[in-house]
Amino acid sequence: MIYVAIGGAAGSVSRLVFGAMIQRWTGAPFPFGTLIVNVTGCFFFGFVMRYALATSIFTPEMRALLTTGFCAGYTTFSTFSYESVALLDAGEYWRAGLYIVLSVALSLCATVAGLAAARHLLTIGERA
Repeated sequence: MIYVAIGGAAGSVSRLVFGAMIQRWTGAPFPFGTLIVNVTGCFFFGFVMRYALATSIFTPEMRALLTTGFCAGYTTFSTFSYESVALLDAGEYWRAGLYIVLSVALSLCATVAGLAAARHLLTIGERA
């Protein structure tokens, strides 16, 4: 459990810093910070799971730290849900719809990309 707690703390702080940085950089009323955090978190989760399950480079504790801990602390689907409802409540139906579709579609694509990136890295390792 300590590994999950350490990963969760690191993920939460990373989410706060990275999400705020992206949001400040865009300066947009659209929640880009949360969107980018969710997509990059899904990519990382997919990559770690594929790579960790195909190699012995990660111990089960390290995998738990990175996935159950870090990724769970880093990705922000509770924030995503709130921001979606807030946009709907504000009558921003187009923005809400775009945000929901982009968040789900890009996060799924990022997970697939993470899996593919790990598969590619594993293939390179097998050739070496």
